Amino acid sequence: MVILIRRKVNFYDEFKGWYNTISKDFNYDAQKDSFARDYLSNMIMKKNNWNLETVLSSFQDDLLKKEFILVYGCGPSLEMTLDFLLRNNVDLNSEKIFNIAADGASRLLKERYIKIEAIFSDLDGITTNEFIYPNFIVVHAHGDNIEKLKRFENEILEFEKIIFTCQVEPNDYVINHGGFTDGDRILFFLRSLLIPFHRIFLIGMDFMNKVGKYSKVGFQKSQKASKSKQKKLRYAAKLIDWLDEYIENEICYVNSQKTSKRYKNLDLVQFLKEFK
Repeated sequence: MVILIRRKVNFYDEFKGWYNTISKDFNYDAQKDSFARDYLSNMIMKKNNWNLETVLSSFQDDLLKKEFILVYGCGPSLEMTLDFLLRNNVDLNSEKIFNIAADGASRLLKERYIKIEAIFSDLDGITTNEFIYPNFIVVHAHGDNIEKLKRFENEILEFEKIIFTCQVEPNDYVINHGGFTDGDRILFFLRSLLIPFHRIFLIGMDFMNKVGKYSKVGFQKSQKASKSKQKKLRYAAKLIDWLDEYIENEICYVNSQKTSKRYKNLDLVQFLKEFK
């Protein structure tokens, strides 16, 4: 019996306890989240020749060809870490590397001419220009980004290898693979697609009290996060730690301000040695 990839990727039943806790803590409206999922589903029906299983299969096929998975968040350490690697001749466009950007981190990678395999975004930190750069885009729908879904409708309808996610119960078009912020959602998505030799490195994933300038379109520099954002980042860090129960692959933070009892935090020199 063939198991559909979307069934493997979906993690709603396991994650809904976290969702309920987070929704209560932030006073989120589950009905609005469901409306966002349904709004996106209706938009998807307008797409020509799009099939969720086909796109997920293509994503998995590309991932299986790689050894290193680099996940780029929008934390304050992102730009310095990335430029250090480039100055030291790390080939981030290597055929061994699968680059995944969380939202606005994609803008920096594009500026540095780094190939992006996938962008995960709730459309907060990207512009329409980012839709022409990656192989895959994973668009997330929640109650607070419905207007952004409307604004990006043309790009969503025209982009071929696109995947749609939500925070509530999934349907045939929109999956719920778990996670809360763009950064941790990447790891939740990868959870069931990994094979033993994959190694995952988290760059610009700081989860402290500051956000990087690529977090939002229009930011000119890193700045102190709002109290709400700080709380979101703390949840993201907890969720990544919780995923240690489900992911056997090695996961390392790189040059991060975040400390974790579950994963190693490599400094830049240590990380360089991984590619020598």
